[in-house]
Amino acid sequence: QVQLVESGGGLVQAGGSLRLSCAASGRTFSNYIMGWFRQAPGKEREFVAGIGWRGGTTYYTDSVKGRFTISRDNVKNTVYLQMNSLKPEDTAVYYCAARGRYPSIIFTHPREYDSWGQGTQVTVSS
Repeated sequence: QVQLVESGGGLVQAGGSLRLSCAASGRTFSNYIMGWFRQAPGKEREFVAGIGWRGGTTYYTDSVKGRFTISRDNVKNTVYLQMNSLKPEDTAVYYCAARGRYPSIIFTHPREYDSWGQGTQVTVSS
């Protein structure tokens, strides 16, 4: 499995921006499809965004389309989540996750991902 470490979370006012990073180690990063998930208190972990192993395919949950952008750098072994126009309902612990690149599908259920980071807290104040 690949090891994942997130960073970049914090406290921001509504309308602000944050960029999350997830650094991978231990395996060939380009062999993995990457996803970002989030979990708010008392709620289930939910899919936010995913990116194919080459970076050419992305997929977003409807609530973040047009505000969040996922990207990856296969040289730096890092996946990013740029979050703009943040809303209080975006408050959650954000996790990055990895799954093998075959099949080449961006799954949205957490059970489809094999490796997880420890999470980073994002708090958006109103």
